[in-house]
Parts: sequence; structure tokens; C-alpha cells
Amino acid sequence: MQLVRHLAAAAVVAAAASVTAVFAHPGGAASSTTTSTPSESTPTPALQRVLFVGNNWEGTASVIQSTYPYTVLGKINVVPDHDERVADINADPIGWIFYTAVRNGPGEGHDQLVDDLYSTPDGSALVASRPSFSDVVSVDLKTGKVNWRFWVSGYRSDHMAISPDGLRVAVSGSLSNTIFVLDIFTGKLLGSFKGGDKPHENFFTNNAQYIWNMAIGNVDTSLDDWSADWTKGDRHITIANATSYEVVKTINMRSRLDDFGFTTTSNAVRPAAFLPDWSKLYFQVSFFNGFFEYDVAADKILRNCTLPGDPNLTPDRTQWLLDSRHHGITMKPDGTTLCVAGTMDSYATVVDIKTLQHKTLVPAVKPYWATINGDGTQCVISEAGANRTTVIDFATGEKVLSIPVGFHPQRVRTAYIPVDWKPLI
Repeated sequence: MQLVRHLAAAAVVAAAASVTAVFAHPGGAASSTTTSTPSESTPTPALQRVLFVGNNWEGTASVIQSTYPYTVLGKINVVPDHDERVADINADPIGWIFYTAVRNGPGEGHDQLVDDLYSTPDGSALVASRPSFSDVVSVDLKTGKVNWRFWVSGYRSDHMAISPDGLRVAVSGSLSNTIFVLDIFTGKLLGSFKGGDKPHENFFTNNAQYIWNMAIGNVDTSLDDWSADWTKGDRHITIANATSYEVVKTINMRSRLDDFGFTTTSNAVRPAAFLPDWSKLYFQVSFFNGFFEYDVAADKILRNCTLPGDPNLTPDRTQWLLDSRHHGITMKPDGTTLCVAGTMDSYATVVDIKTLQHKTLVPAVKPYWATINGDGTQCVISEAGANRTTVIDFATGEKVLSIPVGFHPQRVRTAYIPVDWKPLI
């Protein structure tokens, strides 16, 4: 029955997508209310570095000090226009179908109200992707109001990336197989390019010369046995020029994994991390407990790290969260150490790059993301199943502390806000 339900949902989404091609959504450009771009004459406020934690099912962002003692400074409402958005969805039959499919699929029965999030470089606004509302918004940190909104084609927005200068964000339109690049202050569309099926993670690389996008394919069906791998779709990495937005290369890890001897391992690249010089990529894939090391110049996989599995984890892969086994990996800034979120295996751990040996397995409940803290000495994971973030020390591999946040935290990002910022909720 579960398979039938998933296939039925997939059929509805596919049908809706075909209708969307005929009846274009009126969005696609940023709508604004109080959009402004700082000028040289605008005083620059004193800023503090913080952590934004996106509480996906709550529609808020927890704001936490980026280093010890990780004091919670408050929350930001990421859906101040919630009622307006829901009214628009209810008036749009196609939009309602997608909205319901997102809630019943990747949302696990909940609205996905904040997936990824960053701050503007001047600390004046939070910019977030909101999958259920198929958009990216800028929320003013002083007023709490929406500055601008960009509608993402395909009715679902997903992972983002911010350029090194903080002026652009790239966002995946996971159902239109498109990556959009926006001006972070105005929401203006600067360019776009096509990826594989269900584009997911994004990176600006090589001093913003390129944008890498990883497509994960169809992760929301129950066709999870290896014999049905062909149903998962076109899963590849797309590399685009970050100025012209022209695709310059695609990489399908299928042949690279086959050459490395992992012929029955999924080629759906999930979260990943680069060395600081961008020479090597460390990437997770669907259904796998560990990661692979890929040499960018040689275009080949060099090593893999298989991490411990939870002996109590069900072998029924249809019960694993959206084809994940491990979902979350980050690199210490000096390139010596990785921090890995072992999502379905219920732990996080630090791994030495040179030896690929892991340290303590820190127990965690549905750890769903990993990032670095404000000074790069510690790893911060989200525990989506426990409504908290947990800090792990890179040097010792030990847990430092946990911080309660909102409902179902997912993405954690470093950000900037004014030192005198006051929460509105």
C-alpha cells in the first residue's frame, strides 16, 4: 500500500508539472515591498556573527551565538506572510496539489517552511528558501516584514548557496530541475541553468568562478531496492560558469563509482564538502553510511570511508528518510577534519582526513546537517528529531553541549546580524 501511495503521489505531481508547462505561474520575478540596496553613504552597523538554525516545520529561525557559550539570542519569523501565501495556494488548484504533495512527501505530514537560510552581508535581512511556498524571501530583521519574494518554478524551493562576497544566492528549484541565482539585496534574477533530476546541494567554488549543483533524483518513492535504481532519474553534478551561468561540465558519479568497485552504490550525491583549495570533494550518497573522496582534476574517486552502522536500523530502505542514510558533512577550515551527520544511524562523528579514522560516535536523534561554528574550531549539527543543535569539538571529537531550538531544525548556517538586534517574536 505504501508503494501504491507513493506512486499515486508521484503521478499527481507529474500531471501537475505537465499542466504547469501550459499555464505559467505569474511569478518568477521578485515581488517587493521595501527592497533597498545599501549605498556607500549608508552607515554600516556593527555586526556580530551568529548561527541561523532553520526550524523547518515551525517556520522560524533560531539565532544563536556562533561560539561558546552558544547563547540563544531569539527567533525570527520566516513566514510573516503565511496567511497570504496559504490563501494564494488555496486559490490555485495546481499550486494546492504541489503544496499538498510537499507536505505529505518530504514534509512528513508538515509544511516545509524554511529549508535553507543566510543573512545579507550587512546584517539587515535574513534570506530563506521556503519549499512549501515555492519561493525565496528576504525578511527585514528590524521590521520583520518581507522585503522581496522570488517565486521558484516547479513549486518547490530547496538548498541554497551564498557567494563568497555575500551578494548572490543560488537556489535549487527541485521540481523544475533549475538552479536560480538571485541578487541577495533585491531578489532580482541574475541567471539560471538546468541541473539533473531534483537538484539539491549548491556550492560557489574556485573564488566564485563556478557553481556546482548535485541532483539527487527521485528520493520520495518506495522504489528503493537496487533493482529499481533506474527509476530514480538523472542524478549528476552540474558545473556552471558563475558569471555567464552556462553549463561547462557534468559529472555522473555512476561510472566513477563503478571504476572504484562500488557497482551497486547509489550515484545520488547528497551533502558534500570541499577541501579549502577545491581540489578534492568529499561526498555522501543515498543509502550509504559514509562518504567518498573525489579528486577534481583527476576526475576519479580516490578513497572511501565506511562509517559504523546502527545495528538496530531497519534494513527496509523504504523506511529511511528520503533515501538518506547519512545527510550532513562539513570541513574544518584548515582542511584536516570532517564532521559527519550519520542521520539514520543516530550519531555524528569527526573524521581525520589523512587517515579516514573517526573519533567518538556522538549520539544524536535524526542529525540532519553539519556546519562549522563561528571560529571554525567546532562542528554544529542539527538534531531534527530532538529539536536541538549539538556542538562537537573538532580537536577531541567530543560533544560540547546541546542547545534547544524550534520544531524540526534542519539547515544551520553562519550569518551576521547587528550587535543591537532585538527579536520580534
